[in-house]
Amino acid sequence: MAARAYWQGQIRLALVSIPVQVFSATKSAAKIAFNQIHKPSGKRIRYEKVVPGIGAVEAEDIVKGYEVEKGKYVLLTDEEIDDVKLEAKRTIDLVQFVDEEEIDPVFFDKPFYVSPEEGDETGAEAYVVLRDALKDTKKVGLGQVVVRGKSNIVAVKPYGKGLSLQTLRYADEVQRADTFFTNIPDAKPDSELVGLAEELIKRKVKKFDPKEFKDRYEDALREVINAKIEKREPEAIEEPQLGAKVIDLMDALKRSVAARADAKKGEARNDNAKGAAAPTKIAAAKSAAPKKRASAKAAKAKTAAKRSRAA
Repeated sequence: MAARAYWQGQIRLALVSIPVQVFSATKSAAKIAFNQIHKPSGKRIRYEKVVPGIGAVEAEDIVKGYEVEKGKYVLLTDEEIDDVKLEAKRTIDLVQFVDEEEIDPVFFDKPFYVSPEEGDETGAEAYVVLRDALKDTKKVGLGQVVVRGKSNIVAVKPYGKGLSLQTLRYADEVQRADTFFTNIPDAKPDSELVGLAEELIKRKVKKFDPKEFKDRYEDALREVINAKIEKREPEAIEEPQLGAKVIDLMDALKRSVAARADAKKGEARNDNAKGAAAPTKIAAAKSAAPKKRASAKAAKAKTAAKRSRAA
């Protein structure tokens, strides 16, 4: 089954319009979901939409309302909301281009993949021209779009063979960081402490692989559920232990570095032991070589002695 497009429309650069389809780059994992249950009967709880003093209401009698003051609303139907015409509704105008590094990561929201509309060869050609132009200039295109009743800033950039789109948060949706950092000391830390911390970081540097990270909470919760179904005690799920509160940072860092060094030495010893347990043919040949040379010398000496006696 082909993936369903999240949005269809055009990316426009000046007078050039490129028909595109936008697909979500993420998917929901198989997370555990709970229902609310009436414990005495074991039946699921249902909810009704009610009006105080009137009771339950029909779905067709429900409209959207904007509260202008306490208890007073301006009512809007879905049709009235849909009639709000915005050119950006089906068009993403790329109105600005920036370096990606200029955008603070806190503004990035959701990622999407952008593909050219199927069967449109002219549009596909314009699509790859835009992709390569963004690659060559190392820029990200910014624009706005309205999707499902919500307006978003979007960033369009090259991604692999195609283009990606990420929605961005508006400035008033992001809290100022400095209000949360008031208790951080201004003094520079000890350079030796920083050096030890850098050493720990260097020893754990490796390529990012998201498959190495597992949802331990989900695993533990699933084990509790399975144990209840099977009427047994749940098995313990291993969880990294939290360290004690740091009292002496220098000592803690030194011990961490030493522990990592001991672990490395242990791995090296294991590798050496494996190598010693199975000597190579080359090593065996080298150890046998001196014996062969000694035998050859002895044979030559005997031959020389025989010749001298014969003479």
